Amino acid sequence: MKTEEIHYKVNGENMVGFVAYPESSNSPLVLIAHTWAGKDSFVHDRAKDLAMLGYTAMAVDMYGEGKVGADASENEALMTPLISNRDDLKERILGALETGKSLEGVDPSKVAAIGYCFGGLVVLDLARAGADVKGVVSFHGLLMPSSISDHGIKSKILVLHGERDPMVPLEMVDNFQKEMTNANADWQLHSYGGTYHAFTNLEANDPALGTQYNQDADKRSWRAMLNFFNEVFS
Repeated sequence: MKTEEIHYKVNGENMVGFVAYPESSNSPLVLIAHTWAGKDSFVHDRAKDLAMLGYTAMAVDMYGEGKVGADASENEALMTPLISNRDDLKERILGALETGKSLEGVDPSKVAAIGYCFGGLVVLDLARAGADVKGVVSFHGLLMPSSISDHGIKSKILVLHGERDPMVPLEMVDNFQKEMTNANADWQLHSYGGTYHAFTNLEANDPALGTQYNQDADKRSWRAMLNFFNEVFS
């Protein structure tokens, strides 16, 4: 497996991505959108995991210059401008998509995107933007609505949600489901009982914030993603 850091531009801003390549060529592409912390070792490791399974995996940079927050305060300061300007957010992930499709050995007709926490919102916005990707997967992602392209949602959508996630209350889940249904999207949502935010992150253990690793939900959600890939890439 080969890995490399890549540089690409979105609206003149330098973005620093991380790519893991499989041994095979003509492989599907999977974009990985990071948490509010930025493009850190967590998403690099997920890229390597996916490359081992035969996918070219690109961890995208949503903040520019590869910025990573040092603590919750910095993470929030990095994320908030994009939460407040969803058009800018969509431009950044669309720019990453075009870069990813041009990578060596990628089959540009087979593209999916996954995201964690803030990154879950990012990949759902990629679908809302009408991007030509086969599917998007949100792991404990934020579900706030946004405008949907006049071209509609082309991607199949899988949302993997912790039932006790305090950052995504039931009202938000319900509104998201209505949004997707009204958009005639092909969507599904799996809710893991007794499970909190950040359930895939081994280092998540902050009861006050509502984040907690859950081994069962971690394994089940990864398997759900792989089954989803088998469907959308078939």
